[in-house]
Amino acid sequence: MTQSPSPLADISGVESLLSFWADAGIDLCLEDEPVNRLTETAQMMRGPTPPTPLRVAPAPRGPAAANMAALETAAEKAKGLASSASTLEALAETIIGFEDCPLRRDGAHQPVLWRGQAGSSVLIIGEAPTAGDQSTGQPFSGIEGRLLDRMLSAVGVTDQCLMMNSVFWQPAGGRAPTAAEQKICLPFLERAIQLSPPKILLLLGAASARGLLGRDDGVLAMHGRWQDWTSSDGQTTLPAMVTLTPSFLLQQPSAKKKSWNDLLSFATRL
Repeated sequence: MTQSPSPLADISGVESLLSFWADAGIDLCLEDEPVNRLTETAQMMRGPTPPTPLRVAPAPRGPAAANMAALETAAEKAKGLASSASTLEALAETIIGFEDCPLRRDGAHQPVLWRGQAGSSVLIIGEAPTAGDQSTGQPFSGIEGRLLDRMLSAVGVTDQCLMMNSVFWQPAGGRAPTAAEQKICLPFLERAIQLSPPKILLLLGAASARGLLGRDDGVLAMHGRWQDWTSSDGQTTLPAMVTLTPSFLLQQPSAKKKSWNDLLSFATRL
């Protein structure tokens, strides 16, 4: 008769086998998902993956850096010249003699200054001169200006307005002025505000809002809302409203209702 093996002997054998596996580095018998130990071992031999180095954009060099430096220099020069003008007439002469704005070097030699009376309650600031403005030297002198004049007359503020643009020279091709071009002209614009001075600002178009308020929103999102304009030195704060440009209204007549409502609110505040 064959004797059955002792359960204790079976346990001892299992313990010996487990001890052998442990010494060999085997700590798991079964897992939920199969694992390719060869691939895992190869990864361990290669060591940890080094972190991806952080890439930092290089500072501008060459012509780009020189151009940026020239724009900053021009803005500082404009600030010094503007502060020395004690009247609007003196400021006009200063702008006429200023040659460091790239818009002037692009071919728009004659500056477009302002139209209206100093001391007016309202300062209207457009985006940039048109070709018609460039030829006459006055802002809003073409069909856009005639539409604007009719709108201002309809709300009864024609004789209370001084008009100018965020830049004093026409950008080539009728494009919107860049932020750098506006920055160069801003000291002259702010000095005109100080010397006038108005009680309220009406900003025409998104580019005008960007130059004066630092806003990059679309004009349809900003129009009709009151905001505060503060000068660069923090000494002057005025209420300002953004509305649509006359050129936009000529292209999109259906938007005239929006602009009309803006002007009604503007005249009521004034």
